[in-house]
Parts: sequence; C-alpha cells; structure tokens
Amino acid sequence: MNIHEYQGKALLRDYGVAVLDGAVAFTPEDAVAAAEKLGGPVYVVKSQIHAGGRGAGHFINDPQRATGGGVRVVNSFEAVEEAARFMLGNTLVTKQTGPEGKEVKRLYVEAGCDIARELYLSLLVDRATSRVTIVASTEGGMDIETVAEETPEKIMQVDIDPATGIQGHHARSIAFGLGLEGAQVKSATRFLMGLYKAFIDLDCAMVEINPLVVTGDGELLALDAKVGFDDNALFRHKALDELRDEDEEDASEREAAAWDLNYVKLDGEIGCMVNGAGLAMATMDIIKLYGSEPANFLDVGGGATEERVTAAFKIILSDPNVKGILVNIFGGIMKCDIIASGVVAAARETSLSVPLVVRLEGTNVEKGKAIMADSGLTIIPADNLGDAAEKITRAVREAA
Repeated sequence: MNIHEYQGKALLRDYGVAVLDGAVAFTPEDAVAAAEKLGGPVYVVKSQIHAGGRGAGHFINDPQRATGGGVRVVNSFEAVEEAARFMLGNTLVTKQTGPEGKEVKRLYVEAGCDIARELYLSLLVDRATSRVTIVASTEGGMDIETVAEETPEKIMQVDIDPATGIQGHHARSIAFGLGLEGAQVKSATRFLMGLYKAFIDLDCAMVEINPLVVTGDGELLALDAKVGFDDNALFRHKALDELRDEDEEDASEREAAAWDLNYVKLDGEIGCMVNGAGLAMATMDIIKLYGSEPANFLDVGGGATEERVTAAFKIILSDPNVKGILVNIFGGIMKCDIIASGVVAAARETSLSVPLVVRLEGTNVEKGKAIMADSGLTIIPADNLGDAAEKITRAVREAA
C-alpha cells in the first residue's frame, strides 16, 4: 500500500526525521490558509498523486508546461491560490502515470527552503539478501534508475543485519560517502537512525527520500518522501489502513483484495485465472510465446470457493481490453470440481461473450471436466499449458 507524500512525512516526523512544515489542501481556500500559517516568504505547492516525477510532469491541458509542472514554487498568497485553482481537478501526466495521467484531488502546501545540495536516500528490502538495504547517492533530485544506468559508481549500498539492526558505523559510512562533514555527519546519523526505525516499526516495503537536501545552513531535510507498506503486514497497523486513498488505486485491484485474490492489471488481451503465483507467471510467459499478451496476473490461491472464482471472473471481465480468458488450474488443495463449478456459474452470471479455454489437472479433475462438459456452455478444454495458450490465442484471433 502506498500513501501520499504529506502522510509519509507526518509519519517520519514522529520518528525524528527532519521535514519541512506544511499542510494538506483540498480546495484553493485550504491552500491559502495553509500558506498563511507557514508565514513565507516562499511556498511550495505540490500535487499529491501516487506517482513520481511530479515536478517534471505536465498537466493534460498544458503539455508545454507554460504554467509549470505538478510542483510549483511561489512567493505570495495570490500565487498559491492561483496554482491551487489550476492544479486541483486537473490531470497531471508524469513518467510514471502513463499518457492518461492522474487527477489531482489534493495538494500539499509546504514551506520553501534554501537548497545547497540534493542527495538521494532510500531503504528497501533486498530480495537477494532478505535484508533491509540503504541505498544512497550524491545524485539526488533525478531518477535513481538513470543514475544506476549511466553512473552506477555514484550509488552506494549498505545491508543491515537484522540481528543487530542499524548501527552508528552504518550511518557514518553513508554520510561520508555522500560527502557530508562536520555536524552534518551527526545530523545524517540521527536522520538515518530514525528512518530505519520507522521502516521496521511500520513494516515498510520502501521508503524513498528524493531529494534529501542539505540546506544553506547545513541542515539535512527530507524534501520529498515516498513511503510504501508491506500489504501482508497491514493487519498489524489498522491506523495505517486509514491512510489509504482509494482514488489512487485501481478499482479492480481493490475488488480483488476484498476477495483475497492476488490481481494485477496488465495491458494485454488474454485474461488469466490461475492458482499459484509460479504457475501464473508461467501461464503469462507462454501466452506471450504464442503471440499474444496477458491482460492480468490473477492468482486465486489454494482455498478458492465457487464465490471467489465467480468474483475473479467478474474482475477479469471488468477490463474492456479482455478478448478471451484462459483458466489454468493445477488442483491440489484447490479441487478441480470447485473451480469448474465456479467457472460455469461465472460464465452464466456474466453472460460470457468472449472465448474461454480451461485447462484442469489434479484433484477431482474428471468431476471438473464433467461439470463443464454438461454445462451447455461453450468452454474449450485444453490438455496442457501449451495447448491452452495455443487455443485461446487462436480463438481470440478468430473472434476478432
């Protein structure tokens, strides 16, 4: 689960991470009131969407950025109001939103600051080591992916042993690597200690500070904050769930989560329903091998009921790009007859109008095949994964 910048900064502030004062605004009047409390003389009006590159982005009705991007530095209450009126309700396009962009429904009005240097800092879980890793660079304010590609020597990584947690020497090595000196090293140590504690306490998946700035006075501040949480740990943090902005989430993925389904929408035309993440990945790969593209990743898991299978079908069909559905089930804990009953019920309930190919193997497979054969529906059986991918690809092409 991701949250907005202002929410992330509020959480990090509680852990002693230095951030600037600011307030969220849902209307131009809110924005002016926030600016009045800050006192000036410089204000930063920031679009709040779940996407990076806001400052370099453009609004959909201003592709040349004549009025500015999604982050604007102004120096009067009138300019704050003008920026807020333009940005709220407008659609912001960034590198991460795609060409359709995202509507800006809230802003963060923050105090300005004197920036001497821009650095990069993030914490994440490294899958290779299963440890929290600190990633830092002197090249802040730009895409870290670009830095990694063009100047990888400017990125440093420090793995933290979970048995000891972060230690002073970890923080100091990062500080020295960033070229900090004197009192800045002490500030960086305090900053990193707080950031790591927040990461662990809140079960974060990632915390990214880009940029981490050194001010003209030599202070370290988190000028931006991108915070994401491990969805599997949210049951421990009921308060965090209240920070969820459903407008920023895909409606289908939200519905899938309500049914305990693992669903990710993709750009293809073949809807997939599979049990097991590994099998789902293999199914998507073989669909591509046969010349088509998967429309989604959907894992119904090992304990799916007929109702969950029906819900999964509805979620797949809610995507207008879906031209056909491939069901690939290897029944172990998940019995094939339950899947078959769910498929038949879903096909009837949704008045299925796209080709459907089903490959079943495992527990009660013959019962499952009989249920589908006796349903009176046009369900194309498949003997194996390659056969299934070939049949759904051909059926979609013939139906076009």
